[in-house]
Amino acid sequence: MSETDDSGARARGGKTLSLKRTETSTVRQSFSHGRSKAVVVEKKRARVTPGKGLVEPTERPAKHVAAEEALHPALDPREEARRAAALRGGVVLRELTEDEKEARLRALTDAKFFEEEARKRAEEDSARRAIEEDRIRREREAAERRKSEEEARKATEEEARRRAEQEAARRLKEKEVETGGAPAAPATPSVKRARDLTEEEEEVTAKKGGKTPVKTPPARKATPGGRRAGKLTITRALSEDEERMRSLASYRRQLNRAHRQQQPAPPAGPREVVIPETITVAELANRMARRGVDVIKVLMKSGMMVTTNDIIDADSAELVATELGHSVKRVAESDVLEGLRGLIGNPEDMSARAPIVTVMGHVDHGKTSLLDALRKTDVVAGEAGGITQHIGAYQVQLPSGAKITFLDTPGHAAFTAMRARGAKVTDLVILVVAADDGVMPQTVEAIAHAKAANVPIIVAINKIDKSAANPARVKNELLQHEIQVEELGGEVLAVEVSAIKGTGLEKLEEAILLQSEVLDLKANPKRAADGAVIEAKLDKGRGPVATVLVQRGTLRQGDLLVAGAEWGRVRALVNDKG
Repeated sequence: MSETDDSGARARGGKTLSLKRTETSTVRQSFSHGRSKAVVVEKKRARVTPGKGLVEPTERPAKHVAAEEALHPALDPREEARRAAALRGGVVLRELTEDEKEARLRALTDAKFFEEEARKRAEEDSARRAIEEDRIRREREAAERRKSEEEARKATEEEARRRAEQEAARRLKEKEVETGGAPAAPATPSVKRARDLTEEEEEVTAKKGGKTPVKTPPARKATPGGRRAGKLTITRALSEDEERMRSLASYRRQLNRAHRQQQPAPPAGPREVVIPETITVAELANRMARRGVDVIKVLMKSGMMVTTNDIIDADSAELVATELGHSVKRVAESDVLEGLRGLIGNPEDMSARAPIVTVMGHVDHGKTSLLDALRKTDVVAGEAGGITQHIGAYQVQLPSGAKITFLDTPGHAAFTAMRARGAKVTDLVILVVAADDGVMPQTVEAIAHAKAANVPIIVAINKIDKSAANPARVKNELLQHEIQVEELGGEVLAVEVSAIKGTGLEKLEEAILLQSEVLDLKANPKRAADGAVIEAKLDKGRGPVATVLVQRGTLRQGDLLVAGAEWGRVRALVNDKG
């Protein structure tokens, strides 16, 4: 500062100007994720001149600025800020990192989002309140409108009643003037006669023991002049001073109620309840003549939460019936066939029938090929993948005239149930074993099915035309499964055949006929048909089609057919040849 400036400053203020330290303070600044740091806050005071208020900083002369730039060369802005802060005695604020900038941006975005959500909620709340206020206003207006309408209606009715009373009084005065004050005329003879007839009819009906007819409502009171005083209006009909009449429907309801109360209660004694395999709660309650609520209570005690339309099993139904003191008779769906088989018939009507032979064995051991050789047909070509997938039924007529019915079962492991079903309806089982493979898993299973059905077995050793064929090994392997052929001292017939070459087919047919003669198979063809359903399917063109094996009797077109719980009428009969 120059001398002139110094003296001028002394003259104005009387005090020497000097640089004072700026007041600083530390503030703790918080950020997201729990971060915070200390920030130095500066407080600058403006220079005050007595009598003139705040003094704005004056522009410095150019020569002073040039002199200072020569003494102090230009520095980096950051370095200059650091030095300035050091002169002030404060703390230098560090710059924000990228993570802190992202966190600050996220915080700002979240705050903006929350602010937008709050604004939307406020708008929705205001709209909801407006709708609710509008609804309340409409309801209030409707209530006020109904109230005003009710008041207007009451005023109208009151006016109408008042006018009616005035009209009635006026007519009554006119009538008294005309009659000269005489009393009302008695009832006419026609009315009296009608009343006497009604009383006589009631007495006659009571003597005959019939119900007393419903009395007609009494007539309204007439005026002394014999006429109704004024017209019948709604007001007069609903007024309390008029006589109220009971309706005919109300009287009938009372009679029905009294009749129901007089009916005797159902007998509460125990009864025999027939229970099928499944039954609904409502049907069970109906059979026991109890309420459905009683049955549901018993089931709830057992831990079963049911309704009246739920289905329960036979064991639960029997428990409920026993709990309520009834005896139980259980029936099954198979009982439907009871009594349908009929009598066997006279022995004179019995005649020999063709044996039913089931061909069983391992897959690809030549069961179907052996049947083709016997039937001189080709069925293998029509099967998917060359394996049998259903039970086929065929009948072969031998040159001697004898007939044999064959059942061809699948040999694949997936058709165990079909093989078991085929073994149950058969008379003989032909166990086909390949001479080159020997006994295989499905062969063992076929032996078990035949033993379970208790039917004799004929072993057909197939594929003896192959070079690796060894029939002796097959016979020895069968010994492990209790199948002892005649050559080894047993009773089981064994025939070596070749389905491809046609070798040994005559011996196989002879063995089948010999075994059927031993069994002495006979049936009565004159009785109703009885047999087994081998397979059933739904054909597109023909509808439901069933492969049926008739074991007794004769099946004719148009007969009723019952199988389990299903039944139908025979529309067409087709044999294995179509």
